[in-house]
Amino acid sequence: MTETTSAAKSLRISGLYGARISFLKAGLQATDAVVLGSLLLFAILISVFHGRIPAPWGLLARTGLWAAVYVGSIYLLPLMKNRILYFLVRAGAVQIVFYELFMICQRLQLIWVHSWQDEPLLGWEKAIFGVQPTVWLQRFISPPLTEWLMFAYVIYVFLYPALGALIYFTRGERPLEDYWLTLALANLACCIGFMLFPIAGPLNHIAGAYSVPLKGGFFTAWGEHIRTHIHEIGSNFPSPHCAVATVMWLMTYRYVRTVFYVLAPVVISIYISTFFLRYHYLSDSVAGILIGLLAVIVAPAFPRAWNAAARRRKA
Repeated sequence: MTETTSAAKSLRISGLYGARISFLKAGLQATDAVVLGSLLLFAILISVFHGRIPAPWGLLARTGLWAAVYVGSIYLLPLMKNRILYFLVRAGAVQIVFYELFMICQRLQLIWVHSWQDEPLLGWEKAIFGVQPTVWLQRFISPPLTEWLMFAYVIYVFLYPALGALIYFTRGERPLEDYWLTLALANLACCIGFMLFPIAGPLNHIAGAYSVPLKGGFFTAWGEHIRTHIHEIGSNFPSPHCAVATVMWLMTYRYVRTVFYVLAPVVISIYISTFFLRYHYLSDSVAGILIGLLAVIVAPAFPRAWNAAARRRKA
């Protein structure tokens, strides 16, 4: 009975998706509205606060470029009769814009709050725990544990498209749109969080507190490469890794229940890796999990509103 009820609920949710509103002969879905709306929001912020942003006009051009690429993918989708090609175009466009939103937002973190807020957060965690959790955890560091957690931290990048493909090829296009839209909301919420409460991060603010190095193998080297060459200072509160991992995990519960249980140790390890490996404070990770849960809860309201707007346009 539980499985039947869950399947019926999943069907109702996925049934919300698919309505398109024609704009300049492009059929826009609810996911497109959130993604393009995010790019538009960032373009407005760059224009308004350009004096507080390094190289703002180049950043604005970059935002416009990826908006154009994304819109181009919308025009291309109806031509994709092959399911594999359809998925590659849709997943590629959505994911690259998610990545670009993250990279662009890194430059916007101090437009509202002009200094990093690590000290208030550190004081809060010290008051609760009596210690700084990321420093206290040093006593448990070992190369095998570090390597496993680094594996979990970097494999998250591949789970994005892999779970999207699994949902699409087993459940169809509408569940895939549910997946992308919920992820888009989680990513946007994280980006706004970076600007509302900018946190520099453990290795940027309290690097001297760590006396035990993180040693491991291939995945540790890869994780440190990401830290050094892709991440910039900040982009911490809330943790995007935890927010996105929560959405991906709950989407498998909704659409491919068996995979939910298989992923449990990996997702829990992703949560732990974010603060154990000093990418985030513990508070960042908890906030990220809450953002992921909130995105899953509120996401269905967006296609409902979109469908109502589509019906009004047709009428």
